Amino acid sequence: MTHYTLDFPDSPHPSIQLPEGSALSLQLSALNSPLLFGCRAGLCGTCLIELQPGTEGSIAPAGADEREALEIYAPDQPLARLACQVHVTGDMRIRKL
Repeated sequence: MTHYTLDFPDSPHPSIQLPEGSALSLQLSALNSPLLFGCRAGLCGTCLIELQPGTEGSIAPAGADEREALEIYAPDQPLARLACQVHVTGDMRIRKL
């Protein structure tokens, strides 16, 4: 099974390895990441993140519901995503917004 590295720049949290296809909302907890999750359904915006340049192609594009939420929570941030909607398909560098 392929594993990818998830980095948290500007954070004291160390990089972690996650299996390909993992849902971030199921793999990350307050113990191993700076990300918090609320509803885990893409509605509350608690898990708003920024994909660092160069990693935005590492995950599938946002779906219609996520894009609608991002228009509300991060209208002027093209690298923003909701972590609860992201599945690991490559190495990623993410920052909590």
